[in-house]
Amino acid sequence: MIQAIGLTSSPRKELPPAVDDVSFEAHAGRVTALLGAPGAGKTTAIRLMLELQRGRGITYFRGRPLHRVPHPSREVGVLLGDVPGHPARTVRGHLRMLCAAAGVPVRRADEVLEAAGLVSLRDERLGILSRGMDRRLGLACALLPDPHTLVLDEPARGLSAAENRWLYDTLRAYAAQGGTVLCTTADPKEAARIADHVVTLERGRLVADQEAADFSRTRLRPRVAVRSPHAARLSALLAQEARAARRSVEAVHEGGNRLRVYGSTCADVGEIAFRHGIVVHQLADEVGDMGPGAGAGGPVSGGPATQAGAAGEPVRPDPDVPPPADGTARDPDHRPGAPADEGSPVSVSPTRKTPDASVTEETRPASAARSRRTARARDAAGPPPPVSVRPAPRPLRPLRYEIRRATGVGTGFLVGAAVLVVSALTAVLLARVGHTPQPRLLVAWPRELPLPPAALGAGLLGALAFGDEFRHPALAADRGTVPRRLGLLTAKLLVASVTAVVLAVLTVGCDAELLHLVYGREAVEVPADWLPLSAGWLGLVIGCACAGVLAAGVFRSTTAGLAVVVAVPLLVVPLVHKVTEGPAVRTRVPLASRLRDGGPLRWPFGGVHQLDAVLRLVAQPVGGAMTLSLAALLCAYVLTGLRSRVR
Repeated sequence: MIQAIGLTSSPRKELPPAVDDVSFEAHAGRVTALLGAPGAGKTTAIRLMLELQRGRGITYFRGRPLHRVPHPSREVGVLLGDVPGHPARTVRGHLRMLCAAAGVPVRRADEVLEAAGLVSLRDERLGILSRGMDRRLGLACALLPDPHTLVLDEPARGLSAAENRWLYDTLRAYAAQGGTVLCTTADPKEAARIADHVVTLERGRLVADQEAADFSRTRLRPRVAVRSPHAARLSALLAQEARAARRSVEAVHEGGNRLRVYGSTCADVGEIAFRHGIVVHQLADEVGDMGPGAGAGGPVSGGPATQAGAAGEPVRPDPDVPPPADGTARDPDHRPGAPADEGSPVSVSPTRKTPDASVTEETRPASAARSRRTARARDAAGPPPPVSVRPAPRPLRPLRYEIRRATGVGTGFLVGAAVLVVSALTAVLLARVGHTPQPRLLVAWPRELPLPPAALGAGLLGALAFGDEFRHPALAADRGTVPRRLGLLTAKLLVASVTAVVLAVLTVGCDAELLHLVYGREAVEVPADWLPLSAGWLGLVIGCACAGVLAAGVFRSTTAGLAVVVAVPLLVVPLVHKVTEGPAVRTRVPLASRLRDGGPLRWPFGGVHQLDAVLRLVAQPVGGAMTLSLAALLCAYVLTGLRSRVR
């Protein structure tokens, strides 16, 4: 269950807080609706519950706050706003990437695709999905790790009638199997129809915390739908009769021949129309809303499904929306996370009806009711079956995620191909011009450039590793799929380093092969000191890649990450060189020998020369600048991570 206690947002200058001392509970096995007009504080309350916004109060998910849950994605499935993800990634690739981050089997992606009705779109790109399919994918991402709790912010916003029914039938089925469902809505009729419990907010304060039946009886006003060519005259007569009888009756003229009458009945309206000779084309009781003018901006329409149902007309599915595939669901008494029997039939709880809704259902024609039930049965789909999550070592899940993230789009491959082509052409031009040392010729590094193309490409790939993460946040804080931030950082640094090494080796190989084809064997002679040169070359590209990763993680931008990579040779290297130059005592004894003689321990297996080579590499201006930059960026990243965790 969810227990929200004293949720209060930070004050906004002279304005009152968007949420002020809100406390409520959402129990397991039930659908709880957080109701409020636009601007009432629903989204702010959700963000406070998920610790995405600063404020006071605390929320317990089954007795623990979210920052105390080891694996948040297995406890809470979240859908806020649009579904994040790179537009060039496929639907199935996006889900498989999240499977790797959450530590669930890859087959889980196909299970949630089938439950969400997205099997036919699994190879489509995220950038071309419609609004309805985007919301389906969002619910599939929330259901992926089989969480106990679902927190959804206006999940039906912008959906068609058929997609509305599918969504709420799925949520009802999930709650019937023991899960906790909390969703926000701005339509009071929708809240009364789909929820078991309704929590009402007005201007950031809690005004009602009721069961759905009590909410329908006390907060909703029954109304009568009237269609008449003389709607304006009938509205005036109803107001006149109400004043004479001292009754509270409100008639809202909705334009044309439509009229909504609050505080009256079909019999009273029909008698008044008959006495005054007014023709009536439609007269039907409806589930009312909170009355005209309620809340900020008035009540929000319930969408095509609510309007069509109120008029007594059958709702036809949207022909542009593919019907969801028939899935299998668990037994109604099953709780998420427990083993399930395979082959169990679909069990979807019917949509809950309020007392006022039964009146409209009885007034419908039999054929319309049968058509409605047939469409509902066809669109109903239960949630995916449970999944057994096997705990894996912490760095393993982010590493799999990062590999699938990097290989799921073609940006990295295009950057690598561009680096190889530019490097090979640059090497050929440098060889024709001449006056370029052999080591620089093999890596295509002119003296006029601060970095070779391969180092710039490695830095760009490293910056993309975190830049895309913030631009298309598949692992945003509200998803919580990676337990700790440092685990994701370690995976990104490792993948970026391996990619940089591969790019560096391919660059030297392509340059040497092209130089051999154009100029012969003399152009590709191996230098005598090839081992330290190779170590320095690999250290340079790895350092650029790591600098790009850390800088993009600190500044949350790909451009900033690449700018930091370029700034190291342009700004930091001259500064380090200026600090280190000057009179100094020179000695022929290697630095490693001096450390060995001054230390109490001896280096085993003759590691003095290797240590001396590493220290000399770091002591160079470029090596020292890169080391200082990486250390500064790592400290800044850790500090920003710790600062975001301070409550």
